[in-house]
Amino acid sequence: MAVELLSRVQFGFSIGFHILFPTLNLGLAIFLVIMEGLWLKTKDPVYLEICKFWTKIFALTFGMGVVSGIVLAYQIGTNFGPFITQFGNVLGALFAYETLTAFFLEAGFLGVMLFGWQRVPRPLHFIATLLVTFGTTVSAFWIMSANSWMQTPSGYQIIDGKYIVDSWWAVVLNPSFIPRFIHMLLASYVTTCFVVMAVASFYFLKKTNLLLAKKCLSFALWASLIVVPVQIFVGDIVGINVHHYQPLKTAAMEGVWETQKGAPLVLFAWPSQEKQENEYTLSIPKLASLINTHDLNGEMLGLKSVAPSEQPRVAPVFFSFRVMVGIGVLMLLTAFFGLFLRVRGHLYSNKWFHRWCIAIAPLGFVASISGWLTAEIGRQPWVVYNLLKTSNAVSAIGTEEVIISFVLLILAYGVIFGFYLYYVFKLIRLGPQRIETEQIEDHSFQYMTALPREKD
Repeated sequence: MAVELLSRVQFGFSIGFHILFPTLNLGLAIFLVIMEGLWLKTKDPVYLEICKFWTKIFALTFGMGVVSGIVLAYQIGTNFGPFITQFGNVLGALFAYETLTAFFLEAGFLGVMLFGWQRVPRPLHFIATLLVTFGTTVSAFWIMSANSWMQTPSGYQIIDGKYIVDSWWAVVLNPSFIPRFIHMLLASYVTTCFVVMAVASFYFLKKTNLLLAKKCLSFALWASLIVVPVQIFVGDIVGINVHHYQPLKTAAMEGVWETQKGAPLVLFAWPSQEKQENEYTLSIPKLASLINTHDLNGEMLGLKSVAPSEQPRVAPVFFSFRVMVGIGVLMLLTAFFGLFLRVRGHLYSNKWFHRWCIAIAPLGFVASISGWLTAEIGRQPWVVYNLLKTSNAVSAIGTEEVIISFVLLILAYGVIFGFYLYYVFKLIRLGPQRIETEQIEDHSFQYMTALPREKD
């Protein structure tokens, strides 16, 4: 039991650390494509400054994602050996596809993104940015497909106690994959919007790089007005999907203990696993059924429909879900308040709004981790839903080995993350590289005509 708990906590810590970096890079990649496209169209040098500045942060974040992602693969092999033995034929292939199609694409063209500004023609550099963005998105595609398969397994058959692929289409496009994949992409885009807003707000408060800050803040706010409401809509679709395929997870999210029709939405409570009930409850009648079934009298399965040993831990699922939703609502209000300031003509001068943007910048990451905790803890006690319990997936290793590796991991990640934050904040303090307008206009033409002139 101790090894299982420690292994789960260690893996949770590792993947929670890792998810920070793909979350930012998925959104930054799209942001860079748009900014570089605007530079090519308008020839405005500020867009080039934006691209060069954020590409450096993208590269740093990409490196952190690679390092922390490799550790996860080793942890699965060392701490969850029986899981790999039974499901390696299914999930191993998905992870391999992610490496072959996505990682090589990202790594292959990242160098052009970073160092090719004056070495390749503008259209070729833009293509490199597009390919890195495509690779980043494809990477998320395969990872989310593998994780979603663990939530809603399909397309398999059992041969000699191992799970073998029966239909690759059914495995990759499993029932929960598409809405969860879109939900993850949108979470990344929302997170990136608020990070960009925070950096722009920092420059407004420091009264430096104002042209860049205006374009970044304006774009990020317009984007947030689109992606935050869309994310809330997609979140509703994900919730319907979860209720259909994993009703006990929904019951934990909503704090529903008894199977009932017209279940109330519990705004606040203290779920007691021991008493099998909620304490200090504040609720709205029938709203949980309406949200999760789109019917005021829709039936929701209660946690008591199974033995306590078959239930997920309700409190962490219940509270992490509310943290995620609460942050989403807060971001929506921020986007609308930004629109209000824009209409009033105070968007670039309201210091309190700029301070607020800086303060809430980390909340996108908090919401992403909270959503992941909701999905993963809510799936328990299964590591692959209804096929393999987590208690049967843990390797036969000693408690001391897990503790030692966990302590070393925390120390290593602490040092690495400290250096990452140091360099990111240093880049932000220094600001974007100053670029001469004449150099921007002429460098691609000079590159493409240099060789013919030498021959002449």
